[in-house]
Amino acid sequence: MGTAALGCPPGEAWLPAQEKNVSDLRSTVSSVLTDRYTANAARVRELAAPLTNAQFWQKPFPFGNSFGHLVLHLTGNLNYYIGAQIAKTGYIRDRPREFHDPDPPTKEEALQRFDDAVAMVLKTIHAQSPEDWSAEYSGVGTDARNRLAMVAQCAAHMQHHIGQMIYLNYAWASQRSK
Repeated sequence: MGTAALGCPPGEAWLPAQEKNVSDLRSTVSSVLTDRYTANAARVRELAAPLTNAQFWQKPFPFGNSFGHLVLHLTGNLNYYIGAQIAKTGYIRDRPREFHDPDPPTKEEALQRFDDAVAMVLKTIHAQSPEDWSAEYSGVGTDARNRLAMVAQCAAHMQHHIGQMIYLNYAWASQRSK
């Protein structure tokens, strides 16, 4: 009896149901997270596009953060929580500098560093086995207990700051239209 008769597509080895379910779950988790991080990164790029280098680093309000400092913050967040703690990149975070860098990079340099951090996250996601996702996790400033929780938390954190970036764009657009 061939694998097609067992319900497997041609050319695919037969796996016991439990192993196939774990494989399917790993593939699903990886796909969902990859799609979310890719969409988040694209949204950050889309929102940054209309801003000049000066607008990228200036705050349109006396409170809050600039768009650029949010990009530095997201970059530091990903490089620390996923890079240093899961991928073991050796990254050392300087969180206060993410918000108050006295000599920030250009807009394009900041966005390239962000893109590099997202690429590292995607590579790390794809490298995780089912056992890796449930591996114990610890990092400063988080209560995530395993890798999956931390990677999901970082994606949600990106969404939160994307909301702030949208608000900053509305502010800059309204100033341009005056």
